[in-house]
Amino acid sequence: MTQDQEQDRSAPLRIDIVSDVVCPWCYIGKRRLERALAEADLGDVEIGWRPFQLNPEMPDEGMERRAYLKMKFGGDGSGGSMYDAIKAAGSEERIPFDFSGIEQQPNTVKAHRLIYYGGEQGCQDAVVEALFTAYFTAGKNIGETDALVDVAVAAGLDADATRAYLDSDDDADRIRAEDQVAREMGIQGVPCFIINRKYAVSGAQDPSVFLQVFEQVANGGDDADAAED
Repeated sequence: MTQDQEQDRSAPLRIDIVSDVVCPWCYIGKRRLERALAEADLGDVEIGWRPFQLNPEMPDEGMERRAYLKMKFGGDGSGGSMYDAIKAAGSEERIPFDFSGIEQQPNTVKAHRLIYYGGEQGCQDAVVEALFTAYFTAGKNIGETDALVDVAVAAGLDADATRAYLDSDDDADRIRAEDQVAREMGIQGVPCFIINRKYAVSGAQDPSVFLQVFEQVANGGDDADAAED
């Protein structure tokens, strides 16, 4: 084994998660990854959240949720049975999804900016968790600055500093550029978990799938396998 290989194996595991905060499967995938990490007991793990917009053409002000669902999926705009599988999977992960409480479908650029800002402040995962909770269980409009400031405070960030950041255009171009890079990499849906910049796990997979990849990384596997739904 070369010195470089020894250094690579001793380095913390790196997981980049490409996601959107209005994707319920991304919330479920976060929980399943957390369960896998708890079982694997890998020590230090570096996790970075990367932006992807499920609705890149969404107006800045967002749109009424029922109108959005009707436009995208047809029907009466209620979502109907479409949510059954998501609610069942969420229940297994102790996520109390309340889709009926969501009144506005937001543009997520500002929320992704907050995630990036949280990363700069050392609390990115807490910001992501607070965003998922605010949107999917409390029906908050996470396209609005006031709601995002509340999210930031819940994650441990300073309200005034966060508001000043969100009121600017800082990092908006960065978010859109990273979104485009993800698409150029071939990512068409989220969540997508990129482990050590080599292995891709696509979708909200069972913890066992993550454990298999962790084992492959530990064994120094050279095949860049991708697991998909």
